[in-house]
Amino acid sequence: MGQPDDAPADAAAELDLAVVLHALGDPVRLDLVRRMAEDGESACSPDGVDVARSTLSNHWRILREAGITRTRRAGKARLMTLRRADLDTRFPGLLAAALGTDGR
Repeated sequence: MGQPDDAPADAAAELDLAVVLHALGDPVRLDLVRRMAEDGESACSPDGVDVARSTLSNHWRILREAGITRTRRAGKARLMTLRRADLDTRFPGLLAAALGTDGR
């Protein structure tokens, strides 16, 4: 198991609502968050996301810097996970509302 590639925010209390909302406000980033909510980890280039690799990399960076995702290395791959517990602790109901009524 790889080590985290970054440390966006060590505690849920450090998450900033405006930054999180900005990150979730883009349709591509919201789709990436939905995929992680359903599937768990996501590779840096998931199937079915039709954007340039450099653009996708920028979307992942925004999600990571907002504290929405955590990245870990597994060999040469980077795998992203949703920081659901931290987001739910800091902003109860926000993720569920952004993802749909049931939060998945």
